[in-house]
Amino acid sequence: MCGRFSLSGDIDFYADYFGASAVVEELPPSWNVAPTDQVYVVAQREGERVLESMKWGLVPHWAKDTKSIQINARSETVATAPAFRDSFARKRCLIPADGFYEWESPEKGRTPHWIHRADGFPVGFAGIWSTRRDDNGEWTRTCSILTKEGRGVVAPLHDRMPIALPPERWASWLDRTVTDVEEASRSLQPIDDNLWMEREVSSRVNSVRNNDARLWDPPEQGRLM
Repeated sequence: MCGRFSLSGDIDFYADYFGASAVVEELPPSWNVAPTDQVYVVAQREGERVLESMKWGLVPHWAKDTKSIQINARSETVATAPAFRDSFARKRCLIPADGFYEWESPEKGRTPHWIHRADGFPVGFAGIWSTRRDDNGEWTRTCSILTKEGRGVVAPLHDRMPIALPPERWASWLDRTVTDVEEASRSLQPIDDNLWMEREVSSRVNSVRNNDARLWDPPEQGRLM
């Protein structure tokens, strides 16, 4: 599961890190990215790696409306699920992020945790995207983050986690000449689970109205255990 993440760097930083040309206006930094927000996406167009923006929450090109969105896609079924299979074969992408949030179960108080690379580097979530034309004739691009079984520091919090791809997998994952799903699946190899670290953070992250670097602060003092 990935329902909230952070994208606090500027456009030049992400473009340089992912080796892409920026072809979109800069998005404001966000420490609390939520579904339907615009996010940066790294994709391949005419053989060139580009950084653009899309709405988080995939809507298949054949959908009658946009009422149902898919923010996550299970890696185990993405190649065959009707909502995702076309995108998995032809429209794969990377979704840059600083890290993501996960919450403890309600029985444990729903405490938020910030999960990120221990070395501080950003991550590129494996993603897929889709293009849909609305009733007014306007085109909208939307995207979804692929997930896998929760492991390492995430396992005690949730049974699913986003897939972050290592740099050596980026080129093959983005290659749009690869349309065979078995070949594409071979690129879907995540970074080592031991590279992740987590810590409790402020409960302010629970509300999408709060959006600043203080969301990464330690939990409030005096919280009941």
